[in-house]
This record gives sequence, C-alpha cells and structure tokens, in this order.
Amino acid sequence: MRAIGVSEFGGPDVLREFQIPERHAGPGEVRIDVRAAAVNPTDTVLRSGAYAERLRTNPPPYVPGMDVAGVLDEVGSEVSDLAVGEHVMAIVVPDGAHGGYSESLVLPERSVVRVPAGADDVAAASLPMNALTARQALDLLELQPGQTLAVTGAAGAFGGHVVQLAKADGLKVIADAADKDRELVRSLGADVIVERGDDVAKRLREVEPEGVHAVADGAVHNELVLPAVRDGGRVATVRFFSAEGERGITYHPVSVRDYQLEKEKLDRLRAQVEEGVLSLRVAQTFSADQAPEAHRALEAGGARGRMVLMF
Repeated sequence: MRAIGVSEFGGPDVLREFQIPERHAGPGEVRIDVRAAAVNPTDTVLRSGAYAERLRTNPPPYVPGMDVAGVLDEVGSEVSDLAVGEHVMAIVVPDGAHGGYSESLVLPERSVVRVPAGADDVAAASLPMNALTARQALDLLELQPGQTLAVTGAAGAFGGHVVQLAKADGLKVIADAADKDRELVRSLGADVIVERGDDVAKRLREVEPEGVHAVADGAVHNELVLPAVRDGGRVATVRFFSAEGERGITYHPVSVRDYQLEKEKLDRLRAQVEEGVLSLRVAQTFSADQAPEAHRALEAGGARGRMVLMF
C-alpha cells in the first residue's frame, strides 16, 4: 500500500512515495481506508530529523501524520460500536512506517470515532490531534469557571481550539492576535484580544493587573509570558518548557500521545463540533503526492487552518 514518508531527513523534498506492507485489523483494532490526513508542525519536525533518535530502532521509511479521516474497511474482534463503511476520524501516533500519511491504517479502536455529522473527511481530519491537545492542556490546568486563561497563538489550530473549549468550560479568555487575525479570534469567542508579540505579557497584565490564573502558550513564548501569570498560577507548555520555583508557578507539559486512547474525550470533541462549540478549519488541500508543497506552505507560516493531504 502507498504511504508518503522519508528514508532520510531534511527539507520538504525528502518526502516521497513508498510501498509498505498491507496490514489487517486484530482484536480491538480497526482498519481505515484513509481519505484525508492533516499536516501539522510535528510532521515537519519528524521530517527534519528531530525525532531521529526516537525512530532509530525502526527501519525506514518514516511516515508522518497524526490525524486522519476516512472509511472503515475492516473491524477486528472485540470492537462493538464501529462498523465497516462508517466514516471515522482518528488520532495517530507515528511509529516508523506507521503514520497518518498512508492510504490505509490499522489503529486501536479507542483512537477512532465517527466524523461529526455534516463534516466531510477533509474537514474531520483537521480535528483529532489539535483538539485533543487543546483538551489536554485545559485538563492539566484544572481551572474553575470564572477564572482567567491567557492563550498565545490564538489564531492557530491549537490556540483556536483552546479558546473555544475554554469558553465552553466557563473561563474568561484573553487571547493574542495580529491585526489581520482579530476578527477570527473574536469569532472563536475570546473575551479580550491583545496584540501578539514577544511583549504580550505586558499587555496581558494591563488587562488583568493581578495576573492571569493560567496561560496556554501555543506561541511557545516560554519565559517571555511568565510575567503575565499571577503568583501560584499555571502554564501549559507545548514544547516542555519549565522554570520550576518562580513565584510558585507550575508548568504542565502537554503531550497528546498520552491521550491517544482517550476515545470518550475524542467523541466529546466530535459532539462539540456538532453543537457549534468547535469549528473545523481547513486552509488548503493537496493531493498526497504534493506533500512537499504542503510542508512548504505550512512552514511559510500564516495559515489559519490545517493543510490536508487527500488520498
């Protein structure tokens, strides 16, 4: 079967087509005829070689891709709630040749749920990894309704989902945005919008003089955003930043791998799309063999939605 991956690490042009062995669903597993796979920043990191040490025990090719959507074409034993022919979406944790940029994938059924009603496979593929990451960030922060959350990188996929889910959780949200993204971030539900940039902490303090209860740092500002956090506050970090001991602030690294089998949470996200709480944002679509172009478009920046490969 066809997959898009790399046998050597480097820039977008190292991505190419491979033929890898067909797999079949075992107990507790399903097989998806993949129709769409989202392109995420973590895919470019894998392609460039940053995960080379983690992957070295597996032979190439190395196939990126952390979320997909398509049609179930095989269901293993011990799977009771999904049936062949249903359109589903899934989170994928790449492991060697097992990644989302594949025309067929075998996954644990606990990584798979139906696509939201009314959504096509392309739109559904943009949801699982990014929304689960946002959900995990909020779960780790453990804020109470009425408390204040600052979200950096609010116009991005992760940040946008954090804004929407935080509002659904009853939080006050202060989000950053460039001028061109203000209307988008406002439409996501942010209560207050401040100008983005390295000095965003100063502007957050102007809005919340005592400091925010927590930050979801999608822009990876790390230490630059800490002055915005009140003593004893919390920071959800997406690149494992930590500076323990400063003013009692605690750090909560987000690793969506820990949520890959959280079927109930993924299904709740599906329901929230149907309820209008979460939006599905696709910036551009590419055929699978255009993966290098999709990576170049992502790395150019400015996309306000996900690039999606179609198989």
